[in-house]
Amino acid sequence: MRDEPGSPDCRLVIDAKRSLEDVLRLIADLPHTDHMRRQLLSVYNQLEGMHDLKRSGGANVSFRSADWSSSARS
Repeated sequence: MRDEPGSPDCRLVIDAKRSLEDVLRLIADLPHTDHMRRQLLSVYNQLEGMHDLKRSGGANVSFRSADWSSSARS
């Protein structure tokens, strides 16, 4: 069950993405935040890439290790 959709790894990534969405909404109308918004979007896109990797790799991908790489790789 750990590696099914909605696994703890996916849940953490989804929660982090939602938090960034909230921050982006909150600072949207603040002046001089373009650079911060670009940085936050970059982090969001990196999280989305991690989520895609987990979705495509399933049980072979775990974010719990320091290198969060595929366990099939040596």
